[in-house]
Amino acid sequence: MRCPFCKHRDTRVIDSRLSGDGDTIRRRRACPECDRRFTTYERVEDTVPVVVKKDGRREPFDRAKIIGGLKRACEKRPVSMETIEAIADRIERQAAESGSKEIPSSDIGTALMNELHSIDQVAYVRFASVYRSFKDIDEFMHELEDLIRLRKETPPGEQRPRDKKGESSAS
Repeated sequence: MRCPFCKHRDTRVIDSRLSGDGDTIRRRRACPECDRRFTTYERVEDTVPVVVKKDGRREPFDRAKIIGGLKRACEKRPVSMETIEAIADRIERQAAESGSKEIPSSDIGTALMNELHSIDQVAYVRFASVYRSFKDIDEFMHELEDLIRLRKETPPGEQRPRDKKGESSAS
């Protein structure tokens, strides 16, 4: 592994630990050239499907795009980076475990909205407003009314997943 500081190619591992979820190995490394230490993470590369966009374009699944969208939705909200990364991990795992070679971007968007709906409703509305491209204030208000109705109908502690149209799946 190349040292990120001096670019020396021969570094040594001084500590390895399994992450909490068991999917990643954290390694502390030391560079004998510059005597600096750094951390690397090792994880199995899953074969994730190609994402089919609304206009028919195909592009590789990009975890960084998911994290970027979640960060924007959760900006100035009490949602930790660990939570955002955990959501991205779950979405990536679902895509990889689907067994499909292609996955519609709408499936990813719906899964992200379900995750945000259960974590932070303001972040959910922010994400939904961009993802769904509301045409006017009436559509936006309709989504807020659905959210309020679901909040009143759902007992505390219970989460209700939402489908692509914003309706609860129990309806």
